[in-house]
Amino acid sequence: TYEMVASAMEKKRLGLCSKTLIVVPNHLTEQMASEALLLYPNAEILVAKKTDFKKENRKKFCARIATGNYDIIVIGHSQFEKIPLSAERQHMYLQRQIDDVIDQIALLKSSRAENFTIKQMERTRKQLKKKLDKLNDQQRKDDVVTFEDLGVDSLMVDEAHYFKNAMIATKMRNVAGISQTESQKSSDMLMKCMYLDEVTGGHGIVFATGTPISNSMTEMYVMMRYLQRGLLEKEGLLNFDSWASTFGESITAIELNPTGTGYRNKNQIRAI
Repeated sequence: TYEMVASAMEKKRLGLCSKTLIVVPNHLTEQMASEALLLYPNAEILVAKKTDFKKENRKKFCARIATGNYDIIVIGHSQFEKIPLSAERQHMYLQRQIDDVIDQIALLKSSRAENFTIKQMERTRKQLKKKLDKLNDQQRKDDVVTFEDLGVDSLMVDEAHYFKNAMIATKMRNVAGISQTESQKSSDMLMKCMYLDEVTGGHGIVFATGTPISNSMTEMYVMMRYLQRGLLEKEGLLNFDSWASTFGESITAIELNPTGTGYRNKNQIRAI
């Protein structure tokens, strides 16, 4: 906690950022703020309470973030998700993800990959397209304070392993740690990280967690996609299959099946 708070305050003192948003588990918001004040008693800190993100109070609280000259703003994980990116930017990022999947499908077809793999990728494309269509169908609300309006140019996320359930588009089958579905909060975090990368040149995000990798090495790729997307794009490793073939290998291990009555083969990414 002290490292995050000290980093945020020093970044502002050195002119590296103007406003830091610290996102913590919901039950730790007040604890984070009180510890920050122990370290910096004169700091201007805004802390979100449960009532601040009720429907009738949310706009007012977001307006306080946007107009106030705070050193640090502390909000909970679920509250962070309730501050939307603008519809235009969401549309742009979703379309970019769809284009990436379409390119991958074309590559699979040209290399005559298995039909199952191509169908899996088509399913991923349809899921993203569904999200995009839903976004287009939503009625435009001009009075919503968006994430871009807050003026935040530094983001710190505590217990960041809660955002590891991100969808990975890949031709690999039956690999541990690869999810074909995506949680809304992981999708939201990814788009906000992409936005901050644009604003800060890739220097505005810090993740804090004691377990960045707990179940599978694929979680390292997920974390890199949040924090080093620009580097992955530059090196041609944004696609998971390219990343996995460069840094690891897929091995087959035997594990107990979910019913506990026998064993099954499971592919894993190893040897990073």
